[in-house]
Amino acid sequence: MEEDVGCRNATAVIDPDESVPFAQVTAVANRWIFDFLFVSLCRRFRENQFDEFNDTLSTFQEICPKLKGNIYREKTMICAFLARVIHGNELDVMFEEEANVMPLMSAARIWPDLKNTVKDKTLFKNITHLLVVQSVALCLEKGKLSSASSALGWYESNREFPQNLIVKLTTIVTRRETYDPFLASFSFSRLLETINSYLDAYLEKNPSDHLLKEATNFVQSSPPIEGSEDTVTEDCCVSDEANRSTGNRKTKRKLLSTNLDVWQSDSCKESFVSLRRMSKNDLMMMTSPKSVDTSKIKKTRKRRQKWTNRLDTCLQIGVKRHGHGNWACILMDFDFEGRTGTMLKDRWRVLKKAHIVD
Repeated sequence: MEEDVGCRNATAVIDPDESVPFAQVTAVANRWIFDFLFVSLCRRFRENQFDEFNDTLSTFQEICPKLKGNIYREKTMICAFLARVIHGNELDVMFEEEANVMPLMSAARIWPDLKNTVKDKTLFKNITHLLVVQSVALCLEKGKLSSASSALGWYESNREFPQNLIVKLTTIVTRRETYDPFLASFSFSRLLETINSYLDAYLEKNPSDHLLKEATNFVQSSPPIEGSEDTVTEDCCVSDEANRSTGNRKTKRKLLSTNLDVWQSDSCKESFVSLRRMSKNDLMMMTSPKSVDTSKIKKTRKRRQKWTNRLDTCLQIGVKRHGHGNWACILMDFDFEGRTGTMLKDRWRVLKKAHIVD
């Protein structure tokens, strides 16, 4: 008798209402989950939680093919756009098959397709300009003059981008003016702030928080789960300890390789926009025809890299901007080709002894 009651209860949980097709229930649940992940990605972007953004993106990627309709494609395009902007200051990251197309350039290619989602035309224009300028400015900051010229050539060939802006940038690149005031007015931080304004307006017009509200109400009305707070505290402690042990070093995120046919088989001809990326180094490792036996590799000391005039100039600019001793801040502003703060300090001492700097 007890077994019969248990079976009936289990059946009621699995199929609470036979009058409602389970396929329809599944479709509604998928839409709610999709919206919850979309809102989560927007929030991760706003809070600059890049690793958490990529983790959520992995789940978002799995549910996207199950939903059809313009609104879902639109939100997917927005997430693809955000993924590129998040990696905007990394030149060795690829989202597309063209090796010369950097993340911000790829984001600029997607942005016109989202024009209908932007009510404020001025906001759309500002983001367009910021994407173009930052694509070039980033190359100049890292001393990649050829990459800056290549980016300008790419934008010039795409007539949808403001040509007068490209002419202005061409003049700056020709003069090699790394820190031109014009570039400073179109900073990467300003790009992020402007995109956040766009997301706020979009979410206000297209609420996607049904599941989020239901989960919030459930948490507020339910008693706290025993041990949940301890788990959160423990995780935070572990995270803090990890940050201290690594000296707050920025870790490189390794994501999956994709091209324009994301989430679909190679035989599928319908183009789509990639959300995820892979660095060139990861790509070379995965496409290598033979695995390397590291035990047979002769260990040799890495050849010391020489300091160039460009690196000395970057160091001097960094000290002038942040002050002597703030080597970590200076490292964030320039590409010193893998050098550490100690190396910067030693080089500064050499320049002082040579009376090149005061």
